[in-house]
Amino acid sequence: MSSLRFPLATLSQVRREVARQIKRIPQAKWWFLVALVLLSAGAYASVLVPQILGRIVDLVSRQAAMMDFVNISVVLIVVAIIGAVLSAAGFYVVSRISERVIANLREDMVGTALGLPTHQVEDAGSGDLVSRSTDDVAELSAAVTETVPILSSSLFTIAATTIALFSLDWQFLLIPVIVAPVYYLAARHYLGKAPKRYAEERAAMAERARKVLEAIRGRATVRAFSIEKTMHDAIDQASWSVVVKGIRARTTMIILNVWMLCAEFLMLAIALLIGYRLVADSALTIGAVTGAVLMIIRLRGPMNMFMRVLDTVQSGYASLARIVGVVADPPRPVPDSGVAAPVGKAELRGVSFSYGDNWAVRDINITINPGETVAMVGASGAGKTTVAALLAGLRVPDRGEVLVDDFPVSHLSDRERIARLAMISQEVHVFSGTLRQDLTLAKPDATDDELHAALRAVKADQWLANSPDGLDTVVGARGIQVEPVIAQQLALARVLLLNPAIVIMDEATAEAGSAGASALEEAANVVTKNRSALVVAHRLDQASTADQILVMDKGAVVEKGTHQELLNLGGIYHRLWTAWSSGR
Repeated sequence: MSSLRFPLATLSQVRREVARQIKRIPQAKWWFLVALVLLSAGAYASVLVPQILGRIVDLVSRQAAMMDFVNISVVLIVVAIIGAVLSAAGFYVVSRISERVIANLREDMVGTALGLPTHQVEDAGSGDLVSRSTDDVAELSAAVTETVPILSSSLFTIAATTIALFSLDWQFLLIPVIVAPVYYLAARHYLGKAPKRYAEERAAMAERARKVLEAIRGRATVRAFSIEKTMHDAIDQASWSVVVKGIRARTTMIILNVWMLCAEFLMLAIALLIGYRLVADSALTIGAVTGAVLMIIRLRGPMNMFMRVLDTVQSGYASLARIVGVVADPPRPVPDSGVAAPVGKAELRGVSFSYGDNWAVRDINITINPGETVAMVGASGAGKTTVAALLAGLRVPDRGEVLVDDFPVSHLSDRERIARLAMISQEVHVFSGTLRQDLTLAKPDATDDELHAALRAVKADQWLANSPDGLDTVVGARGIQVEPVIAQQLALARVLLLNPAIVIMDEATAEAGSAGASALEEAANVVTKNRSALVVAHRLDQASTADQILVMDKGAVVEKGTHQELLNLGGIYHRLWTAWSSGR
């Protein structure tokens, strides 16, 4: 597992975050007060039920009139209904607040994740973030839905029962005094082991998600290298790790159940002994003692539920800690630097960057003047994509500096960066929604005429004409699944609408080998026209038209010049061009 995975939040961080989320809910304190009153009244009513049943026993003992039985039966039914209604209303208020907290927390986590630096997400592993935003949110929501009613009912019922028993006779307080340490030791033993085991289980689930995502996203590579069995074995091991850690976590619950059985036996035995003595001494009637024992019996339920939901509570808390671990330290917005209007100059000065112990690029010096197109070529793994990410500000160099308009790119605010930089790669995404919504992500106030012009510029106007509803055509996961070439054209259209001063294209026309190749190449030329551009070229004819060509090998720029200058040099570029020309 990656040591750079997103951290787990501490208890103090969880408390602060939950308190902050509660404050966001209008009049949350008043609603909690209402819930407190409702739940307290409901618990008191539920405690009255066994007391009324005890009074029925006394009526039977003295052979009371039938009307007395009818009256007390009516009271019993009314009290039971009132208790149920009040408790349900209290549960509703508490659940409503808790679900809103979860919803806000989910939104904050997704928003924070979208604002995180790309390298931080990649270093932690996208599977970890996906697991936290799906599995953990679902686990937390399920835990809250299951435990809030139980915990509320249990706590208030236990408190109300204790008060009621004390009002009958102080000796009944011996029961909680003697039994409480047993429950305490059981909970202490459970809480001493459960949190770590549940956290390990959630981490194993994240690792499983990462393995599955890697296999799905890299399926072409998996098939090309015939490593299906290796990937299957890795997923199998990750899945088995989830099973093992899940069993270990549940084992702690089994041990807790043994403690609870001992506590239940002790509680009932003491209640019967105290009740027998009180009746023998004529301190209480048989009915009063019966009511007290019935309260004790009813208390077993809340106590058992309270202890047993610790299993769910711990699982939910582990998920909550993982979610808060993402939002606890959100990226701080970079204020406007005051840099002048966009010019389109970019420069990398002595830039080096490493992934762990290995240098990806070393001592890179590149200057892109306004309106100039610089192409990078080289073998796979030469460092071209890393250079593109460094210029885009997606990576932070270990040494050297990256400047845009003579200003460090890391010091630019989001507004300033968007006005200057846009990066488009081979892997583009079509967002779910209408085509208009997809395009206006780049320019929210764009008119339909501007959208049509952008699509026409990237040669997607004919496709638009054949679309069923024009700009209102639903695309993406819930609509039309567009072809890769069209998806790339839509991405290029968004860049045109964004209108940045510098465009970074990381093999953005890799689909040019398929149908629609010429249209895609023309669209890329339109996007780079009159703009500064850094183009990671996968086709040498695309690089040949650039103002400057950089040849990279093993993380370093080994050749630099125009197309003709590099051919005359007779070096790596000359050999690449000769081989590529022969292949054509």
